Amino acid sequence: MGAVVLYPSPVMSHLIALVELGKLILHHRPSFSVHILIVLPSYNTGSTAAYVRHISATVPSLTFHHLPPISLELDSFPSPHQSLFEVLHRSNPHVRRILESISLSATISAIVIDMFCTCALPIAAELNIPYYVVTCGACDLAVLLHFPTLHNATTKTGIIVNTFESLETKSLKAIREGRSNPGGHTPPVFPVGPLLASEDRHDCLNWLDKQPSNSVVFLCFGSLGLFSAAQLKEIAVGLERSGQRFLWVVRSPPSDDKSKRFLPPPEPDLDSLLPAGFLDRTKDRGLVLKSWAPQVAVLNHESVGGFVTHCGWNSVLEAVWAAVPMVTWPLYAEQKMNRVVLVEELKVALRLEVAEDGFVAAEEVERRLRELMGSEKGREIRKVVEEKSVEARAAMREGGSSIAAIGKLVELWERA
Repeated sequence: MGAVVLYPSPVMSHLIALVELGKLILHHRPSFSVHILIVLPSYNTGSTAAYVRHISATVPSLTFHHLPPISLELDSFPSPHQSLFEVLHRSNPHVRRILESISLSATISAIVIDMFCTCALPIAAELNIPYYVVTCGACDLAVLLHFPTLHNATTKTGIIVNTFESLETKSLKAIREGRSNPGGHTPPVFPVGPLLASEDRHDCLNWLDKQPSNSVVFLCFGSLGLFSAAQLKEIAVGLERSGQRFLWVVRSPPSDDKSKRFLPPPEPDLDSLLPAGFLDRTKDRGLVLKSWAPQVAVLNHESVGGFVTHCGWNSVLEAVWAAVPMVTWPLYAEQKMNRVVLVEELKVALRLEVAEDGFVAAEEVERRLRELMGSEKGREIRKVVEEKSVEARAAMREGGSSIAAIGKLVELWERA
């Protein structure tokens, strides 16, 4: 029996994407066993424990392996993100042990490694296991292939991309033609997305049921997107002035206490974080949620007509799937590059102007929301994203480009 191992980074959105890939692999080849490695991060990345328990109960064919926790002196790291890479590096011996254990009962046909977990590539090579790197989007991949570490590591195997052919046609073509790494070997590329999860119904959907079609702006910035108290107040002022209906996920600001920066943020105190009277003045057209919302379900609700996003690639794909136009507010990692793709290449989003210090004024929030929801340019963007939504759904149907790419992967792994 063949086995496939998936190694996501310890961030909820990355874990969800690889779990969905695991489900698709099992759909194509039920005889495969699919194993998912779970790393415990040194800081809060959004709790994955409840999600893993839910998947374990509902999809028993997926086997989860929890790597032992890694103890770090967190004060020695300038930021939580840097500590994550140290945790991944120190987890390599445990990754090796689990791979060797799985190999005792099955032939590992492939290991699929998150783009942030590539420190494990040498282990796969030493164990003679075919390895594939999975990246967020083709544009990100085109840039990453300029870096020798990733390029050299993947020339003999391939790269799996959470995108679909007609969304990033130019980037995929550039990669396949070798323009991303002139003079080098181009690895096989498999665009298998969008990899999206379904969610249970949440109370906020009852509120959305009462709103007009395409009238609500959804503001959500991922599990790591934190704003200062001053920025939260500025967003609130912009929302109120815009006159738009909104559903806004608010998380507590990052702590000034260095000893607490790696801990989960506390429940936000909306009365102290938002302007006095804001919740009362906007109660007829707005809803503020604490810390989390069922993003996929919200974006697919017919009343949602706009999305202010941090440009995380999974959030982008969820919005495209749901045909929701976007306002871009990138915060970290590859998100500024994603903004360029969304605004300039795909034309499915508006650019929010951010000051050099990262601050966004209330006037800019107001202006962009009015433009997205009520201008001719906003209507043009909506039309484009609706076309991309049709293409995304076609890619994931039987015979679609992404399903075909997954089929090719599975055939390769069967021959391994």
